[in-house]
Amino acid sequence: MTENLDLFSAPAPENKAQAAIDLEAKAAALRAQLNQWAHQYYVLDEPTVPDAEYDRVFRELQALEAAHPHLLTPDSPTQRVIGAVMEGLAPVRHVVPMLSIHTETDTEATGAQAFDARVRRELGLTDADPAIEYVAEPKFDGLAMSLRYERGRLVQAATRGDGEVGEDVTHNIRTIRQIPLTLPEGVPPVLEVRGEVYMRRADFDALNERQREQGGKTFVNPRNAAAGAVRQLDSNITAQRPLSFFAYGLGAITPADQGGPVFRTHYEMLQTLKSWGFPVAAQVQIARGATELVAFHQQVGASRDALPYDIDGVVYKVNSLQLQRDLGFKTREPRWAVAHKYPAQEMATRIEGIDIQVGRTGKLTPVARLAPVFVGGVTVTNATLHNLFEIRKKGVRVGDQVIVRRAGDVIPEVVGVMASGPRPAYVKNFRMPRQCPICGSEVVREKGEANHRCTGGLFCAAQRKEAILHFAARRAMDIEGLGDKLVDQLVDANVIRTLPDLYRLGLSALVMLERMGDRSALNLLAALEKSKQTTLPRFLFALGIRHVGESTAKDLAKHFGTLDALMGVDAESAATEEQLLQVPDVGPIVARSVHTFFQQPHNREVVEQLRACGVTWPEGAPTERGPQVLAGKTIVLTGTLPTLSRDAAKEMLEAAGAKVSGSVSKKTSYVVAGEDAGSKLAKAEELGVPVLDEAGMLALLAGEGGAA
Repeated sequence: MTENLDLFSAPAPENKAQAAIDLEAKAAALRAQLNQWAHQYYVLDEPTVPDAEYDRVFRELQALEAAHPHLLTPDSPTQRVIGAVMEGLAPVRHVVPMLSIHTETDTEATGAQAFDARVRRELGLTDADPAIEYVAEPKFDGLAMSLRYERGRLVQAATRGDGEVGEDVTHNIRTIRQIPLTLPEGVPPVLEVRGEVYMRRADFDALNERQREQGGKTFVNPRNAAAGAVRQLDSNITAQRPLSFFAYGLGAITPADQGGPVFRTHYEMLQTLKSWGFPVAAQVQIARGATELVAFHQQVGASRDALPYDIDGVVYKVNSLQLQRDLGFKTREPRWAVAHKYPAQEMATRIEGIDIQVGRTGKLTPVARLAPVFVGGVTVTNATLHNLFEIRKKGVRVGDQVIVRRAGDVIPEVVGVMASGPRPAYVKNFRMPRQCPICGSEVVREKGEANHRCTGGLFCAAQRKEAILHFAARRAMDIEGLGDKLVDQLVDANVIRTLPDLYRLGLSALVMLERMGDRSALNLLAALEKSKQTTLPRFLFALGIRHVGESTAKDLAKHFGTLDALMGVDAESAATEEQLLQVPDVGPIVARSVHTFFQQPHNREVVEQLRACGVTWPEGAPTERGPQVLAGKTIVLTGTLPTLSRDAAKEMLEAAGAKVSGSVSKKTSYVVAGEDAGSKLAKAEELGVPVLDEAGMLALLAGEGGAA
């Protein structure tokens, strides 16, 4: 249940002291609620409220703190991104040294057996003595971190450094939402939690993709990205790089004789940390003796690729804290723990060639053909090079010795060239092809983009499935019943080669497909026939021209009036880029994309065939449109209207000349809000944008004006 936070909204009492108490209570309640929701979302992965509700309460706390600065506390959820740029990272001397543990490089079962034998020998145990109890956990591939809490508040975060002295990175660690800024009552006055800051694979891949698109630096692996993010001087940069955290141990803590907790085992300590709000890996478990250690190593190794984060081994720790004290340390390493590694996921090999793959959206990706190499449990023969800029940046050429990385189900990639001296002979730099290797269409790279793309979208076999699905989408040609699985069957069986083939389908071809009976086939044929009667904006959108969405398609149709005016009777008479730039909201990138599309003979042929198949729409002169009573107005729709669907309302507004936007800004003219309006309504109220209901919108369309 969501806590009722409106109980503090009553008028302030006459007594100023009581008013101050009420404000303090309100701020505390908002902080507690936000911290609870954040813990449920980021640590437990069990969100209990929608994002809009969290954002609403967050803004309420922000506003309260802005109006009453004395209520702002360092541990407030609003302070996770402080935005201060540090002059340098200050040194931090660890009260309890952050020592490393011994690494067992024997990746077989004998590695675990050897550790158990050493521990038993150190403790003087014989074969007749019972098995030793261990805690087994994943070995995260991240950055070791120490979090110091005083009286339940995070006061300092430090890297391992050399084990004795690390670096103060508190400003960055505050941005990690899995790390609590405050702890519940009952924690010891001084608590130093040790753990690992890491980056999930999906977050790492998304970060690198963003970096490539922006022409920025890409990262070798998630650990490299996490370490770089933690050591940033500007916490705003860190906040843009999604980091996560797992707790696995303790450093300094209030002694038991001064009120600190008494733990008997390492496992008990981990469960307590979990109850205090720290994330602990789900794989952590108790293992008794060498046999169960081996089983754990094999079990985690088998599921390693399915984990959302990188690990390079597992860690075994003697569970009894008394036995840990008895075993002690050896040359700065504990005798009671070991890291048992897995086979490397980065290996060296040679590039034998570079091929080009064409993706479903027309993106051309250079792929390295490799001398076979065993990486992360599989033999790898191909690895992605991403794009031409990555190849240039890494200096990759055919014949080079390179490092190949494989992590989970992610496509293997070339990390970099090995510094093994000069190449034996001159090798040309790799160049992207000028024509698509699949269909022969022109290959282009738009200004500011890193990726090259095939322009033969409607013709290229590599893009066939994507083009058909887009063409059939509800907001395009709206062909009901033509979904992913059916398109896969039609294309894989070579029944459909180009879009016009859809309208040449017959009953006999359809009923031969898997799970396609007579009724389903007849329904699809009826939907195809119905879709032939469309509108020019829908048809233009359905063609899948890059950068042409619904809004741009409507602008093009409105400006040119007919398809022939846009694409011409031949490529030479098609609208020029200069003419396309006269269309409202069409810039150089869109103009170039539209012009290039209609210059391709394959695309023009597909369009003409579609028209020959009976696809048609009402056309008219560019000036044939209704009264533009909302020309120049920007309107945002949010929530559910009483009688109109979102699409119907949007069409009515656009027909009256309005631009319908998906986000609220200072330039928004009106927000039309229905039931269950969310963050857009709140944003409008914050910016003072007039808000209308459905009746107000209809009055506006009728030229009667609208009231906020």
